[in-house]
Amino acid sequence: MKLATYRLPDGGIRHGEIVADGRVTDLGDGDLSAVIGTLGTLPSPAGSYALDEVTLLAPLPRPGKVLAVAANYQEHVTETGGDRIDKSRISPRLFLKPSTAVSGPGEEIALPSVSPSVDWEAELVVVIGRGGKDIAPDDALDHVGGYTIGNDVSARRMDYGHERDTDDPAVAFFDWLNGKWPDGFAALGPYLVTADEVPDPQKLDVTLEVNGRVRQQGDTGQMIFNVAELVAFASRLMTLEPGDVLYTGTPAGVGMASGEFLSAGDEMTVRVTGLGSLVNRVR
Repeated sequence: MKLATYRLPDGGIRHGEIVADGRVTDLGDGDLSAVIGTLGTLPSPAGSYALDEVTLLAPLPRPGKVLAVAANYQEHVTETGGDRIDKSRISPRLFLKPSTAVSGPGEEIALPSVSPSVDWEAELVVVIGRGGKDIAPDDALDHVGGYTIGNDVSARRMDYGHERDTDDPAVAFFDWLNGKWPDGFAALGPYLVTADEVPDPQKLDVTLEVNGRVRQQGDTGQMIFNVAELVAFASRLMTLEPGDVLYTGTPAGVGMASGEFLSAGDEMTVRVTGLGSLVNRVR
């Protein structure tokens, strides 16, 4: 199923299933967080709307946790100056983004005042359907409720308006981390595809275009840590809950590698096999 959160013309927020005739059914009030833990027992539809009558929002506009993984594709690590990673000697580089960073399909993403260098990162996003702690890798995919598309928008250079010791490794690390946090920098959507429709999350193409020009092109089989390993690792650090989302890393082709960054008016389009297209403009 393709499940969506949408806004009605009167401002009401509903959730439902996108069906083949270009309509979205009405499954209830509020966003998908209301049903994410019970996807196997959804109620019968109570009517439907044409897709052009409603506005699709992020499937989960305010997730409990927005998790993301850095440096999870070797070619991306290499293009940004990193060495070849020995998977046996590291753990996934997990970090958090605030829920206020979430933006939906078609939503404009504002360039922040704290950075002149904003970049794109196309990603497969995992949505937790069944929570748990210390989940075994062999069981991890059973805890996935579905998948969607993400764009981990990132500010690459921070300018806070005062001099800082940029030779300090801590300054560099926190600049990188702070660059993940501005409003809108966790684009998500356009809908959630339930896990039963994605038999192998490691066999999906991931592409990103900026103004129609392909900038990223990879596939999820290139991940250093696969989806099951990422879910299992995250559950060792914290209890995962239904509706938590996990950005799984980005392939090569980010703007930082070429020194090209986003400008007002640019349009980013991310595509992942079977999950649709996520489009956001920059302002």
